[in-house]
Amino acid sequence: MPFHITPDPAFLFLSPTHEEALHHLRYGIAEKKGFIVLTGEVGSGKTTLCRHLLQELDAQAHVDTALLLNPRISETQLIRSILTELGESAKARSRNDLIEQMNHSLLERVANGRDIILIIDEAQNLSFEVLEMLRLLSNLETDTRKLLQIMLIGQPELRQLLSEKRLRQLRQRVLVHYDLKPLNRAEIHRYIHHRLTLAGSQGRPGFTPWAIRAITRGSRGIPRMVNHICDKALLSAFVRHSDLVNAWDVRRALKDIRSLS
Repeated sequence: MPFHITPDPAFLFLSPTHEEALHHLRYGIAEKKGFIVLTGEVGSGKTTLCRHLLQELDAQAHVDTALLLNPRISETQLIRSILTELGESAKARSRNDLIEQMNHSLLERVANGRDIILIIDEAQNLSFEVLEMLRLLSNLETDTRKLLQIMLIGQPELRQLLSEKRLRQLRQRVLVHYDLKPLNRAEIHRYIHHRLTLAGSQGRPGFTPWAIRAITRGSRGIPRMVNHICDKALLSAFVRHSDLVNAWDVRRALKDIRSLS
């Protein structure tokens, strides 16, 4: 199925904006910039990029990663979750003891030549208290480097959250920030061809230029919406006993999608 909406890194399409975002993330990690922020609209490909990056990092023997997918947690739960993701048993009970345990663990890993990267998805849902805890954790350092790099991935609301006056100290520590842009019509054409090819297509089924135009308008350039529209449009063409998706199929797909929203 070429147009599943699950964030499968095997189907990653590196449009110019996605490729530039990936370069920003790689740069921030390689140069140990501390806080890294990636933002974008719902369905813009943030999680797919994140999983692709995780695959790259997991292939590097000197990198330890911690991925948090549930940001609606307390400060103490945050520390416990990070330790658990790093393969540590959170033995301490108090918050201060947990921070001490994390500091000791990070120092030991860094002494052994390892880099530690924390990635938090859906970071726009983090509370002020947890963001403050992340700032405090970013203070853990040696004389020459930070012990923990932190990557925040979220929707545009994350930018608004970080712009609040009470988070100015955290905002000053964000040295790498990239905002994913929507795809244009030419990029959507290449995106559709890319996914069809990876799924085994050899030129068929196809999409007419008017179908691509209608998909561009209906999706507003958001990859997840492109997937949703294309999946339903392919079904419409199949019902017509055709392997060429036209604008009528796309309009029918959009009508179905809008009826459910």
